[in-house]
Amino acid sequence: MYDVIIVGGGPAGATLARFIGRDMKVLVLDRRDLGKPYAGGFEKCCGGLLAPDAQKMLARFGLGLPRSVLAGPQLFTVRTIDMATRQQRFYPRDYINIDRERFDRWLVSLLPPEVEVCWGALFRGIERNSQGIVVSFTVNGKERRELCRLAVGADGARSLVRRALAPRRQPQVYVAIQEWFAVPKAYPYYSAVFDPAVTDFYSWTIPKDDLLVVGSAIPAGADVLGRFQLLKDKLAQWGYVLDEPVRRHGTHLLRPAGLGQICLGSRDVVLIGEAAGWISPSSAEGLSYAFRSALALARALDKGAEGAAARYRRHCRGLSASILAKLGKSPAMYKPWLRKLAMGSGLFSLQIEFEEVMS
Repeated sequence: MYDVIIVGGGPAGATLARFIGRDMKVLVLDRRDLGKPYAGGFEKCCGGLLAPDAQKMLARFGLGLPRSVLAGPQLFTVRTIDMATRQQRFYPRDYINIDRERFDRWLVSLLPPEVEVCWGALFRGIERNSQGIVVSFTVNGKERRELCRLAVGADGARSLVRRALAPRRQPQVYVAIQEWFAVPKAYPYYSAVFDPAVTDFYSWTIPKDDLLVVGSAIPAGADVLGRFQLLKDKLAQWGYVLDEPVRRHGTHLLRPAGLGQICLGSRDVVLIGEAAGWISPSSAEGLSYAFRSALALARALDKGAEGAAARYRRHCRGLSASILAKLGKSPAMYKPWLRKLAMGSGLFSLQIEFEEVMS
């Protein structure tokens, strides 16, 4: 019998397993083979930028990034574009540009040897019996059932574990779509693009080595591909050369509108990371919340699996406060008239000295 079974080996799941794996019997499941270098196939749809909040968490963990997970260029500027008003500003912002698949595999490489892993595993369901929680999953077409004291859903926005819990209130679901392009020149900035004709959230461009990633978070149920094409057409008018597409992928993305849409789970099935709804409603930044929620649950498990869910809720108070702060920040970003005022003021913006970055 396992103490903890973690469904999902991404940043949240791997971080939790690293913290508790020497003291508890832990099994980590993921449909990817995170024990091997990335060789194509399924790819996490993520911009691959470590924001300052996520950098701070890595610093708290005593970790430094290996060169192997870095992508170029490193970015110090956000180009903010409001398509509706034709305004643009450049703002200082320090990101670390990473390859997300290599980053996930690096985090898994830090797991203590005591942690058991099962790659290529497809989660099927959970059920309770008199002994604990039974987690069902398939590997290579064969079904396995393992018993544990606590099951943890760390399986992202489309969390099957969360779905099994059937929470009454769900965050708004977006489709995050990204397309990679070979480009003739480097773009030395990350772009945040606002256009209500495309989405009520935001779109982005991110240089990634010799490619440019173009992405958008578009409400589920909308004409996602049509709106994404509109974004690309408009970006071309702003000087982006998008003639050579390389690949495209997408995923679901959550956007909580209040703390009532965060689902932490039950007494013996808990959720961390985006599976719980821990993601910034203003920027969709999720890595810092993955790390923070994993740390919160690890602290809750210091006294064992029994009662851990209640202790986890208490340790999440700081995350809840952070979500509320992001919700308070959102109107200035997403109400068009407030955004127009903020950008028009030029407050905190940079004056770019070389005109070629403007075209």
